[in-house]
Amino acid sequence: MATVPMKLVTLVAESVLADRLVIELGRLGASGWTITEARGDGSRGVRTGPLTGENIRLEAVVDAAVAERLLETLHRDYFPHFALVAWVSDVQVVRGEKYR
Repeated sequence: MATVPMKLVTLVAESVLADRLVIELGRLGASGWTITEARGDGSRGVRTGPLTGENIRLEAVVDAAVAERLLETLHRDYFPHFALVAWVSDVQVVRGEKYR
């Protein structure tokens, strides 16, 4: 079965950013996304409940250009102000037309 090379962009962020990040993804060219609840420990410590806020994990399969635009936007507008991490992975997808 043929696959298409794409990028998987993964963000872990404060849940209050969910709507804003989804809007950014659409504006920058992503055709879809998935959000799940996330828990963990990192440079800003453990986020454990409603008083400290919850985290989300937002994932989108996009082409390289969309991934680059998103990372530039995050670097400029979000990283300085919010608890947010991002990474990009190379993936091979089936039905690549679904992601364009």
